[in-house]
Amino acid sequence: MGVIGAVVLVLPKSHLSIIGGEIIGTALLILLGDGVVAAVLLAKSKAENSGWIVITFGWGMAVAMAVYAVGYFTGAHLNPAVTLGVWIHGGIDGSQAWRYFVGEFLGAMLGAFLVYLSYFLHWRDTEDPGLKLAVFSTGPAVRNYAWNLLTEIVGTFVLVFGVFAITGPWNAITPGLTPLLIGLLVFAIGLSLGGPTGYAINPARDLGPRIIHAILPIPGKGGSDWSYSWVPVLGPLIGGALAAIFFDAVFGSAPL
Repeated sequence: MGVIGAVVLVLPKSHLSIIGGEIIGTALLILLGDGVVAAVLLAKSKAENSGWIVITFGWGMAVAMAVYAVGYFTGAHLNPAVTLGVWIHGGIDGSQAWRYFVGEFLGAMLGAFLVYLSYFLHWRDTEDPGLKLAVFSTGPAVRNYAWNLLTEIVGTFVLVFGVFAITGPWNAITPGLTPLLIGLLVFAIGLSLGGPTGYAINPARDLGPRIIHAILPIPGKGGSDWSYSWVPVLGPLIGGALAAIFFDAVFGSAPL
């Protein structure tokens, strides 16, 4: 969390806008999330080949730390699919939603750039361009757009429904535990549903870093797989919307 978290802690709530808060939170999310992927995949990293459990746990803790950092200021959506779900649920209005979207995409791009800098010495020594792309964005284990889309819809449905359930007023959860529980939810999704597509479950998390991959001078990087890029954007948005609709139909539109 380091400097980013320290800055957030000393800023009064009124001094941190939705856009600013989401930039900081999403940048931290991607820095730690894409960072753990880089640690596992890139050549000569001390964590090279440490495996899927490390990646999924690292992403879960990345979510938790980002929510701890900016949850007080913005609610820490960090994800356009979550923002869309909260908007449908009635937690925000359209004039707020676009600010979340802007902050999330800019933050994701910033976080990806910081990962590039942090692992600067490892790109040249990593021969496989697919591994370099995998640091920044997701890709399917078996490419079939319809089924890949369904996987992303299901995973994001679980995410948004789970967030609504964890933060529901009927759950007597100590507030300080909520970010950790959401991080564990992401960890569980990665373990159970991440195998087919790498579980983007977040349009900003995939598209922002994919753009950074495309524009940065990464040695031997290859293409950015734009033919697949729509799946981890559209799938999560559909999943988030369906989760909000289902949650409201079953539990009612109780405030988060």
